Amino acid sequence: MSENPNSQRPFDILLVEDNEGDVWLTKRAFQKLPVPIEFHVAGDGVEALKFLRRETPHPVAPRPDLILLDLNMPRMDGRQLLVELKRDEDLKIIPVIVLSTSSADHDVRDAYRAHASAYLTKPLYFPEFAHRTQCFVDFWLSDVALLPSENRRAEYADSPSTIVKL
Repeated sequence: MSENPNSQRPFDILLVEDNEGDVWLTKRAFQKLPVPIEFHVAGDGVEALKFLRRETPHPVAPRPDLILLDLNMPRMDGRQLLVELKRDEDLKIIPVIVLSTSSADHDVRDAYRAHASAYLTKPLYFPEFAHRTQCFVDFWLSDVALLPSENRRAEYADSPSTIVKL
């Protein structure tokens, strides 16, 4: 991994997941990464949008570097949330990795059409998931998130989502 000039800054992940067991397993997969990870959890798409838009009860929520998104959730599912995220000028640059139990071709196809960065099917083989996530974190920290200003990060807003093969 390249030297991180902001090594004190954690890599912020918003995990949008309604299953507590999957939350625990996903957090566990990130424990061995050599960068500090700050997890934020939203139980559905409605709560995730409030967090991302810094609405009550999240007025000082950090902007995540990555969103891990389940598809099947109450109130607003991950499919709707992904579309909402990529329509929002302020949120569309955040990479989204879909973590779903669905391996249906239409779900995978629809997620990529909605500009998901990657699509992984649960249950995950966690050593491989952790390794692939490390590759993504390395890329994001070295090439995107550590840009010196929000203006420079905005350069990515006009381009389609970065697709990283996981």
